[in-house]
Amino acid sequence: MIPMAAGARVWIATGHTDMRKGMQGLALLVQEGLKRDPHAGDVFVFRGRSGSLIKALWHDGLGLSLYAKRLDRGRFVWPATAGGVVALSAGQMSYLLEGIDWRNPQMTWRPTAAG
Repeated sequence: MIPMAAGARVWIATGHTDMRKGMQGLALLVQEGLKRDPHAGDVFVFRGRSGSLIKALWHDGLGLSLYAKRLDRGRFVWPATAGGVVALSAGQMSYLLEGIDWRNPQMTWRPTAAG
């Protein structure tokens, strides 16, 4: 898990991104494509065309970090729209990183013990 600050906002870039881009290329994409500051402390998440790889760009106040995660099975759930950003909460980001549908997580029901 990314050790994010409590006030950090999470933004996912809709559509797909060229996963050959590194830290500088994604930071430029945040500045020019998303019209946001990559050094403001927010987390920016990008997904590749296949859907099994995401990269997260985050500035922690000291430097820029790039995180990558690939799923062995399945795909990351991503918004259908393209050309913008969608805000996530820290909890939704945790679901996303685990490959769970962050848009509508379901509580599991457990029967209570007979009294």
